[in-house]
Amino acid sequence: MLSIVRLRAYCMRFVLFVGLGFLATSHAIAATSDDFSSTALTARLITVQDGVPPGAETLSAGLDLTLSEGWKTYWRSPGEVGIPPQIDWSGSSNVAGVEMLWPAPERFTAFGIENFGYHDTVVFPLRVTLERPGEPVDLTGAVKLLVCSEVCVPQTFDLTLSLPSGSDIDTVSASRISTFLSRVPTEGDQTGVSDAVASIDAKQTTLTLELQSATAFGTPDVFAELGAGTALGKPDIRLGDGGRRLWARIPILTVHAELYHDPVLTVTDGPARALTLTPQLISPPPAPPFRLEQLVPGLDKLAWIALVAFLGGLILNVMPCVLPVLSIKLSSAIKTQARGARSVRIGFLFAAAGVMSFMWSLAAILYALQMSGVAVGWGLQFQNPAFLALMFLVLAVFSANLFGLFELALPSSLQSRLSNAGGTSGHGADFATGFFGAVMATPCSAPFLGTAVAFALAGRGVDIIIVFTALGLGLALPYLLIALVPGLVAVLPKPGRWMVGLKLLLGGLLLGTAIWLLWVLSSVAGPLSTFVVTGLSIALLAVLIRRPLPPALRNLAVILLSVLPMVSAELLARQAPTEVERLGGQINWIAFERGDIARRVSQGEVVFVDVTADWCLTCKANKALVLERDPVLSALNGEGVIAMQADWTRPDERISRYLEANNRYGIPFNAIYGPGAPNGIVLSEILSSQAILAALDSARAIGIQSSTLETEQ
Repeated sequence: MLSIVRLRAYCMRFVLFVGLGFLATSHAIAATSDDFSSTALTARLITVQDGVPPGAETLSAGLDLTLSEGWKTYWRSPGEVGIPPQIDWSGSSNVAGVEMLWPAPERFTAFGIENFGYHDTVVFPLRVTLERPGEPVDLTGAVKLLVCSEVCVPQTFDLTLSLPSGSDIDTVSASRISTFLSRVPTEGDQTGVSDAVASIDAKQTTLTLELQSATAFGTPDVFAELGAGTALGKPDIRLGDGGRRLWARIPILTVHAELYHDPVLTVTDGPARALTLTPQLISPPPAPPFRLEQLVPGLDKLAWIALVAFLGGLILNVMPCVLPVLSIKLSSAIKTQARGARSVRIGFLFAAAGVMSFMWSLAAILYALQMSGVAVGWGLQFQNPAFLALMFLVLAVFSANLFGLFELALPSSLQSRLSNAGGTSGHGADFATGFFGAVMATPCSAPFLGTAVAFALAGRGVDIIIVFTALGLGLALPYLLIALVPGLVAVLPKPGRWMVGLKLLLGGLLLGTAIWLLWVLSSVAGPLSTFVVTGLSIALLAVLIRRPLPPALRNLAVILLSVLPMVSAELLARQAPTEVERLGGQINWIAFERGDIARRVSQGEVVFVDVTADWCLTCKANKALVLERDPVLSALNGEGVIAMQADWTRPDERISRYLEANNRYGIPFNAIYGPGAPNGIVLSEILSSQAILAALDSARAIGIQSSTLETEQ
């Protein structure tokens, strides 16, 4: 197929160059149709020949579009939302067929979505085949295309160009057609590319490709086609081997199964180079090239991001999500007063090591997932029912222990190590204290760490390790300070009867956090899973509180009842309904649909997108303190404003891809789209009424207020 297209392209070039050879002896007469003009564009048909030469079987023509400032139209593969130009030539006479070629596109963003097309001006070269060679031609095209600016406007018009017999050449039209014909991507042996391979993961969420070129790339872009209705995000492109090796990973946003085909790639490198090829499909995705010089650029920015991560980690020590570890931390500090300075120092160093171990482990896991093409995010462990069941079980045991219902005496278990943190049986408990605190800190990190975490997860391996190290150091700073100055422990009050009241207070805080985790589990895994996990946890507490069983049988019961909640939560979550309707409340929410944003904005509406989850405490605070209070509440429910909610409580690939497209990997995330802000206005993680109202005003219609996005795809 590609060889035929290439042959036709060569024929077009040949016809064009033969025609240009007559320029020295021919006079220039305009060979153009009447113009079609609108606010958005001017269109006409042009031809190289002013007439049909004797015996000519083909003519070189073009659809010439001049777009007004700020307006764009689409390529043959338009992206997630859009319609490619379509022309019906059935009204022509003496025309057997018309082949339309596509100059290499540009990438632009509309409504926060990647689209491919053209702006300012474009000529689509046409190769017209005649039914009766050498006879006059009436070339009539019924054109349908979509142009977009702040709104999208479908354009439908007819263009007619009549050519009598003759052999004159239009130099102006020939030059324009030649310019854009040179931008049609080369194919086959002319590309200079070898070893082009591509891989698509089993879930069809990521396309990874690699190719080797004889000519080095400078600033390449990659446009992939997988069939009509398939939308792709912005590619992550990396170069190696002096720029001759190109590697790219492209997120696949949606797939139309019936129209899907193997990938066809168009690679551009500035206006002078474009090529189209069909890569060989392979199973394991090609690995990205590694360049040592990548470690140096952006060092200043990386240092600032690391500082933000460090300060964010430090602030996390006083956030509500860290209340469970705060109770353990206080108990540990109180117990260490009876130990020497050396023992105190080592214990708190072990706690700091626990924090850093979690951060480095998480960084390694996220990097591995990133390299394998899996969408990653911050705090996603709270979408895992097994994790939630484990955290609820641990906190329930801690709370019962602080209430004095039983004493943990087995240092070999996780619960015993944590509840005896700071004791004399070794420093495993200190390590576990820090590790557990870091785990519980993640859902509260968004207000302080959104920029840093997004920078890390969107960047290189070195970015991930530096940012997560800085984050861990900030979170571990209190441990490190006490390790540096053990005498700080002496500032704490001396042990006494007041400690009983403190234990009850801390037990209540732990119990409240456990109940919150149980509520999140109900949202993620369903009510049945929550009921089973609660029952198994109560059974475990009963075994721990009363000891009628022989030690061996009791230990076996503890082990089983510690594992069963996680297993049952995971299994029951798979049977829970995948779609849960939870769009009630004071705001008139509609369900998130990324493509619907563009359609509604093109109709002049303003769309407020709220990405939230039951496990996101900052999201809940934004809702209670800002979104569901006037004047924001009235504004979101007002005419012309659409409130769209994306519930990320459970894993959702659509929401993950949407966040990734906005360089965000955690929530809350809020953005406002409108005719005045088609690319979206991203709000701060901590919302304010003033910011929302100002963004709504900025996003409202400017310029053209009418028109509807055509739904035909």
